[in-house]
Amino acid sequence: MLRLGRREFGAHEPVIMAIVNRTPDSFYDQGATFRDEPALARVEQAVAEGAAVIDIGGVKAGPGEEVTAREEARRTVGFVAEVRRRFPDVVISVDTWRAEVGEAVCEAGADLLNDAWGGVDPRLAEVAARYGAGLVCTHAGGAEPRTRPHRVTYDDVMADILRVTVGLAERAVELGVRRESVMIDPGHDFGKNTRHSLEATRRLGEMVETGWPVLVSLSNKDFVGETLDRPVKERVVGTLATTAVSAWLGAQVYRVHEVAETRQVLEMVASIAGHRPPAVARRGLA
Repeated sequence: MLRLGRREFGAHEPVIMAIVNRTPDSFYDQGATFRDEPALARVEQAVAEGAAVIDIGGVKAGPGEEVTAREEARRTVGFVAEVRRRFPDVVISVDTWRAEVGEAVCEAGADLLNDAWGGVDPRLAEVAARYGAGLVCTHAGGAEPRTRPHRVTYDDVMADILRVTVGLAERAVELGVRRESVMIDPGHDFGKNTRHSLEATRRLGEMVETGWPVLVSLSNKDFVGETLDRPVKERVVGTLATTAVSAWLGAQVYRVHEVAETRQVLEMVASIAGHRPPAVARRGLA
């Protein structure tokens, strides 16, 4: 059982986490949801298309202009409060590595802290525990926030992913975060080259076997682009293929830009796996 905010999700129930970037320079939408009204429209659309979680980010993951904690909070805290007011049942996640921002968004109503940089601020888990929020524990290979990997190497990338993410998850529970609200994330692209991310994908079952719910953030990432030699706007098909493989291997939560398309992929995989009946089954019966 995965419990996030007011929602509970069964072991075989896929969960879609829709990305809403409150940044003027996001790599995929170039700031389309930086202003409040487009961002709220994006939330409404994502919920209508099947997203159970809205992941709000105030800092671009890649290098760029410095964003202070105060500015990150300015971009996210009020928006979290408004999403909480308009969508009381949706799970609100905030993508941040800073404890002070985590505290402010939890005060505003956030249910989940998505720590994409692998515990670089250990106080963030303490904030999650104090507010009863969930936590995403990610492998970033020890990279500093907003840096790109350079000639990074691993003796065994999945062994390192397991060591870091399970260690972070266990620490979070020891601090008081509810076990059923903790997820682990292999951190595709973060502290990894393309071959590392591909290996992490095909060995995803090893993460699932730990018993912690697995979140994957695959959407239009560089490892997809390099694998297929496609620019950012032409990575949807590769992303959906990777999503299908991840679903078959047992990942549960999917952080995405394309909600409707992802939902169809996840429902199809779930039906093939026998976890979901077909929506319609007339063929050969009428």
